[in-house]
Amino acid sequence: ANRYVAALSSAFSMAVREFGWLDSNPCAKVRKLAEPRGRTRYLTDDERTRLLAACEDSGVHELTIIVNLALVTGARKNELRWLRWSDVDLQKGTLLFRETKNGMLRSVPLVGRGLVLMIDWGKVRRLDTDLVFPGKNPKKPILFEKSWRATLEAASIEDFRFHDLRHSTASYLAMSGVPMRTIAEILGHKTLGMVQRYSHLNPEHLRSEIARTMEAINL
Repeated sequence: ANRYVAALSSAFSMAVREFGWLDSNPCAKVRKLAEPRGRTRYLTDDERTRLLAACEDSGVHELTIIVNLALVTGARKNELRWLRWSDVDLQKGTLLFRETKNGMLRSVPLVGRGLVLMIDWGKVRRLDTDLVFPGKNPKKPILFEKSWRATLEAASIEDFRFHDLRHSTASYLAMSGVPMRTIAEILGHKTLGMVQRYSHLNPEHLRSEIARTMEAINL
């Protein structure tokens, strides 16, 4: 509901400022509804092991690579689906995402298992398309929803969506002590607000700051 009001407010603001059709924005008087805390579902170590094994057993090699890339980079599903070889640098180990939610280009390091899989995948790339994961139509990326759901079932993982792989990446980074600003940069968030949901996973980074302050005031 808040998103609908925000969209209407934008239209009304243009009507006021640009066209002079209205004297004021009626949405300015609409109070926003309280929103629940953002979802932070992430894979446990055991779930991650089971999921990756189920991907390997699925027979859909693209799914194995995509899931690994999602965990390594924190990329969204469509960012990976529309990835092109021209935006992959295997020598430097980077991926450039153009189809991002906020419309901004984002370059992400590619390391570990994700890099190894991509190097192997690059050896058998199709010649009729630049898409890294093309479907039967070379102009369109692969659809893997059916395989994804079957893999989750095979791995006995419940209440988990593909986007939760992104939450998993952010959670692992937070629990490893990576600063919130760095996590926001990796995930492509413009502000820290979206990553603050992960701050509770590692409160230890606050300990030294609190201790230093208390020592300064003799408490």
